[in-house]
Amino acid sequence: MATTVDRKGKAPAAPRPGGRSARPRKDVSGSRRLAAFLLSPTLLVLGLVVGYPVIAGFRESLFTRGQTLDADGFVVEGERFVGLDNYTAIFSGDAAGTFWNAFGNTTFFTVTTVTLETVIGVTMALIMQWAFRGRGLVRASVLVPWAIPTAISGLLWRWIFQADGAFNAMIRQQVLWTADGFESKLAVIIAEVWKTSPFIGLLVLAGLQMIPRDVYEAARVDGAGAVQQFWRITLPLVKPALLVAVLFRMLDVLRMFDLPAVLIGVNKRSVETLTMISWFEANNLRYGSAAAYATILFVYIAVISYLFVKLLGADIIGDARQVTKGKKIRKAGKTGKTGRASA
Repeated sequence: MATTVDRKGKAPAAPRPGGRSARPRKDVSGSRRLAAFLLSPTLLVLGLVVGYPVIAGFRESLFTRGQTLDADGFVVEGERFVGLDNYTAIFSGDAAGTFWNAFGNTTFFTVTTVTLETVIGVTMALIMQWAFRGRGLVRASVLVPWAIPTAISGLLWRWIFQADGAFNAMIRQQVLWTADGFESKLAVIIAEVWKTSPFIGLLVLAGLQMIPRDVYEAARVDGAGAVQQFWRITLPLVKPALLVAVLFRMLDVLRMFDLPAVLIGVNKRSVETLTMISWFEANNLRYGSAAAYATILFVYIAVISYLFVKLLGADIIGDARQVTKGKKIRKAGKTGKTGRASA
């Protein structure tokens, strides 16, 4: 059997099993060092603006300040380490009722407002997607509620929900919307949904504009109606943008403070949130207790975000993997056909 020799008199390298020739290995460690070097400024900024405040807040929650009495009855001033006493005080005694009330209000506002905003925002996006005269004006006007500062929006709705305000005149009843009761919850929900529904609507509209028109034309040819097109085409394809919008809104509502504080007022049990009681403790110079409330809220937000991304975002990752796997299979099939043809 003859061996082919190149011009320099050297025989070519034997091919590896499977038909692949030997290739030089890439410098993986060098690539990793370069990636770490390029990411170091971003990680440094994140550590300064995120990591340090979180660590400093947790440290503050382990101390107490002010004048206290020790075991012998002497007055102790300044900062004193108390360990987890600030946390145990939250879940025991009178503070436990305040905490669970604020926790329930925060969760209630998050579930109700985000649900209503999602439904209204998707509806707004579908309407703004239609081609009609004045569509640009409608899209610009939708931005107005979201562009108004939250404090100004709270003052506006406070004037509307007054006893002699426009809302009572419209429903022809005398309801104390800004008092401490369930009506104040409804007032906060209405004002919050009015202000932030355009945010979800705009993000969903951006996702809708990325869907090719050919998909809907093919669906109409197959006999799919408007409802089937929405559930089988629009909603699955706009899901990534919708999940991002809902996640941002959840994170925003979980730390709600300014709207209920301006619209209803502070120290109102019906609208008191975790951020409010943390602010109240800090305003009374109880920084350790305030930091403990803030740390618990941070953990609550982190858990909700993780579960949201883990449960709802897993399908997106799975679909991406399936698409990549399908591409690899098709590529391997083409390579196999080419190899057989050349053989």
